[in-house]
Amino acid sequence: MSARTRVLELAILGRLREAPMHGYELRKHLNAALGAFRTLSYGSLYPALRTLTERGLITAVEPATAPLGGRRGRIVYKLTDAGREHLEESLATAEPTAWDDDSFDVRFTLFGSTDATTRLRILEGRRARMVERQERLRQSLGRTSRRMDAYTAELARHGLEQVEREVQWLERVIDTERGTRGAFDYRSLSPERRGDAGTAPSAVVDGGGLSSVRNGAGGTSAVVHERTRSGSADGATATPDVPPSTKEQA
Repeated sequence: MSARTRVLELAILGRLREAPMHGYELRKHLNAALGAFRTLSYGSLYPALRTLTERGLITAVEPATAPLGGRRGRIVYKLTDAGREHLEESLATAEPTAWDDDSFDVRFTLFGSTDATTRLRILEGRRARMVERQERLRQSLGRTSRRMDAYTAELARHGLEQVEREVQWLERVIDTERGTRGAFDYRSLSPERRGDAGTAPSAVVDGGGLSSVRNGAGGTSAVVHERTRSGSADGATATPDVPPSTKEQA
C-alpha cells in the first residue's frame, strides 16, 4: 500500500467519524478540506472505500427504498467499531511520514481528536523538515541565482518565500499549542488576531542553540534551532499569544 493510499484512507475514516456519507458527498468534503486531495478522483476514492469495507473498517449501507425514476440509490458509508479503533490508534502515532507533504495536511485536520503530545511531535517534525528545506533552498538560490534568467530566479524566490511562510506559521501554531489545553479552536481568534499571530519569527538553523526533536518512530532526531520560549533577551518572561481563557493556569 502506498503512502498516499494510507493517507487517503485515514482522511476517509476521519471524515466518516463525523457522520455517515455517500461517495459523492465524501469526495466533496475531502476536496474542500484537504489541499493534498484537491484533485481527488472517483478512480482513487472508490477503490479506497472498497478496501476499507473489505477490512471491516467501514460498512456500505444500501438504501432501503429505490429513489424515484428507477435510478439506483446512493450507498452510504459508515464507520464501524473496528474502524473507529483503527482511527484512534493511527491518530496516536507520529512516525516521520506524518509530517510529509501529502500527510501533514490530513493529520492537521484531525488534530481535534489527537492528543497534545502527538500533535506537538508532528508539528515539531514538520517544522524541522521545513527548516531543512528552507536552508537548502537558500543555499541553492545563492549558488545558482546568477546563472538563472530573471523569471527562473523569481520562481525560485517565490518557492523559498512559501517555505519561509510555512515555518513562521508552524512557529505560531507550536507556541499556541504549548499554551493551550486540549485542541485549540482557531476560529475563536478574530481576523485581526490571526493576522497579528502570523508575524512570528521563523526558525533558523545555525551554529548555536541547537537541540534535538525526538520523533515518534525509532527515536531518531532532527537537529533544529529551538527559539527561546522561556524568556526574551532581556530576561523578561514570554507567553504565547493566545486568548486569556486558553492560557495554562499556574
